[in-house]
Amino acid sequence: MPESVVDLSDSERRILAAWSAECAARSLHLFEAEVSDDQRPRCAIAAIRAYAEGGKRGAALRASGWEALRASRQAPVASAAAAAKAAGYAAASAYLHALASPHQTRHILAPAAHTALALELFAGSDASVGESEIVWAADHAPEAVRWLLKKFPVRLPGSTRMAALERQLDTALRGQGGKP
Repeated sequence: MPESVVDLSDSERRILAAWSAECAARSLHLFEAEVSDDQRPRCAIAAIRAYAEGGKRGAALRASGWEALRASRQAPVASAAAAAKAAGYAAASAYLHALASPHQTRHILAPAAHTALALELFAGSDASVGESEIVWAADHAPEAVRWLLKKFPVRLPGSTRMAALERQLDTALRGQGGKP
C-alpha cells in the first residue's frame, strides 16, 4: 500500500528542529566527556539550531548530521554513542519527509529517544532515568510538534529498548494538548 502524503510546512520543520536540538543538547555532555576533541555532535546541534532560527536547509546541515552519526560509531561507550546519535538525528529533523510512514514517525521521535537512552545507559541502564527524560521531552514539546506527530502513523511496539522509549514518547505526545 503506498504511503500517503501529509501536509508539512517549513515552519513545522523549524519548530521540530528547535525541539529536537533542545532534546539532543541534554545528552551532549556524555559524548564530550568521552571524546572531548570531537566536535561533530556539537556542530550538528549548532547547525540545526541555526536552521530552526531561519537558516538554510542545505548541504552543510545535512553533512553535520551525517558527521554526528559517524561520531556515534566511533564513540568508546554506548552512552556517548547514543548522545551523538541524538545530535545526528536532530540535524536530520530538517529533512523530515511529508510521507505518512512509520519511518518518518521514528525521525520525529529519535532525537529525544536517543537522548533518553544515552542518559539511561550512563546511569547504569536505569530505566527510570530514560523514562524521566521522555517525560521531560514530552513536557517541553511545543503544541506544533504534537500536532505534527499526529499526521504520521503511531509508533508500534518493538523489541528493543529504543523502540520502547520511542513508543513511550509517541504515546505521551499524542495524548497531550489541544489544537495549536
